[in-house]
Amino acid sequence: MRPIDLIKFKNTTKQAGFTLIEIIVGIVVLSITYAVLSNFIYPLASQSAAQVHQIRAAELGQSMVNEILGKAFDENSDMSGGEDRCGEISADLCTTSVNLGADGSEERDDYNDVDDYDSIDFEDEMLNSQGGSLSDIYTGFTMNVTVIYDSDYSGAYDAGVDDEKTAKLITITVRSPQDDDYIFSVYRVNF
Repeated sequence: MRPIDLIKFKNTTKQAGFTLIEIIVGIVVLSITYAVLSNFIYPLASQSAAQVHQIRAAELGQSMVNEILGKAFDENSDMSGGEDRCGEISADLCTTSVNLGADGSEERDDYNDVDDYDSIDFEDEMLNSQGGSLSDIYTGFTMNVTVIYDSDYSGAYDAGVDDEKTAKLITITVRSPQDDDYIFSVYRVNF
């Protein structure tokens, strides 16, 4: 080979690399892949948070049910669960349906009968049975408690049917930070 041919041979070799079209196609493929993955991963993260909120709401609702059921049926009942029940003695009547709720100036730690809890609303601060705050434990959760007379177990108060001495329906609604409502209902009967 002549020296000039050698120089020509070195200059004719191609350099390796990507063309502009190959780079654009690669970017498009990556963006489509990221879009598909993000549509699958983001909903899963939200669903996993919802499951944790369901568990937290269940434990909060169940603890409130246990607390309320441990109280007397009515303010006018024998608090020790003994001799006198409201509605049995004509002079000793149960609290009327329009007077359900906290009695006078009762605070959360003073609640002593079932219908006192009718005062708890979504806007209230979450408190435990001693009146201490639960807002740091149940961040973003709220709770509402309603108590109605429901002696025919229909799920609603009917002034013509329900007497005001047999059974109270307690409904606890726990609202999660994702605004999902979890409802717990239980009856407390007068015995």
